[in-house]
Amino acid sequence: MLMAVFRVCAGDSRTSLEYTKRWGMMTIINLLFKCYFQTNKLHLCKPLIRTIESSNIKNEYTIADRVTYNYFVGKKYMYENEFKGAEKCLSFAFENCHRNSVRNKRRILIYLIPVKITLGNMPKLELLRKYNLGEFQGIVTSVKHGDIRTLNATIEKYSRFFIQEGIYLVLEKLKVIALRNLFKKIYMIVSLHQLDVSLFQCALNYLGLEDVDGEETECILANMIADGYIKGYLSEQHKKMVVSKVTAFSKVKHFSLSYI
Repeated sequence: MLMAVFRVCAGDSRTSLEYTKRWGMMTIINLLFKCYFQTNKLHLCKPLIRTIESSNIKNEYTIADRVTYNYFVGKKYMYENEFKGAEKCLSFAFENCHRNSVRNKRRILIYLIPVKITLGNMPKLELLRKYNLGEFQGIVTSVKHGDIRTLNATIEKYSRFFIQEGIYLVLEKLKVIALRNLFKKIYMIVSLHQLDVSLFQCALNYLGLEDVDGEETECILANMIADGYIKGYLSEQHKKMVVSKVTAFSKVKHFSLSYI
């Protein structure tokens, strides 16, 4: 039924702009989005998004409809690891949501916060307290300080909430950022450009990853080098990582996490 109404609205291209049924298109699309998200049929959202993005009135719909539209599109981008697109849409939704709609702003933040962290932007703890999102406090501090033990514990502690909201797997991907920040700390403490792999292994073992051996540590470092988080190379013969003297660790926001 909704799809039939959508086709009527989308097909009304001859009526004057003032009276065209296309003004109801975004409302119908938002209802379809809700159905598709509930039934896990996100692939059906793509043609709907294409219809809106090609419309010459996409910025003329009511702000309420545009907030809802960007909320759903942002979530879809997040699930597809398109984090920059997700940040753009979810930020628009949060910034334009009515200031008294605290519940809706909180729901938007549940998805915007993991996206922001993924791109290297840590939300302030005051924001988490304001919107009663204490579940993320341990996530933010542990990623920032490279504390992989606390990150694992926090994800496990609030796993039911994270799974229910559909962000558990996204939060799992933050582990690579926590590791990057941990390795950067080691580099800054040692202040050398040739670092023993054993230093990183010891840190991982100390933070609860007791099963990680030297070979697995090398694999982790090699992946981070290959994906641009660390500028350098591994010397298997000497069991060392040699990093750039200019910028050893690149900023997180410059890279995608789609490989994880």
